[in-house]
Amino acid sequence: MNPEQNKKIVGEFYDVVFRKRDLAAVDRFMHDDYIQHNPDTKQGKAGFIEFHKGFFRAIPDFCATVNQIVADGDLVFVYNTITGTHTGAGFLDHPPTGNKVKFDAVDMFRLRDGKLCEHWDVADTRALFTQVGALQEVKRSG
Repeated sequence: MNPEQNKKIVGEFYDVVFRKRDLAAVDRFMHDDYIQHNPDTKQGKAGFIEFHKGFFRAIPDFCATVNQIVADGDLVFVYNTITGTHTGAGFLDHPPTGNKVKFDAVDMFRLRDGKLCEHWDVADTRALFTQVGALQEVKRSG
């Protein structure tokens, strides 16, 4: 697959899985042996689904807006902004706050044979954790 085809696959993955929250569609986009480099998520396609079921339950209006997508060979980089409302249970062991959440993330995927096979991410979890009440903001004087 060429970089443009890989970008198209990842863009469709974001639309179907993250914007429409259709975890049943993961089979279409991901290899079973998907490698996850985020220590908070279990390995494989099953780990991805388990993690995002909890995320979507806690933030039922979860939406990932793609700001930029870049491909280099079998790697695709996605800069996206996550928004939603923390109205459900099951996230960070904190009760729902009703707070709006908004944070940026960069995901990097490696594709093999037209499917996602590996993932790395960097996310502004400080913003997320503060917005759902899991982290208190530190007030600085001076």
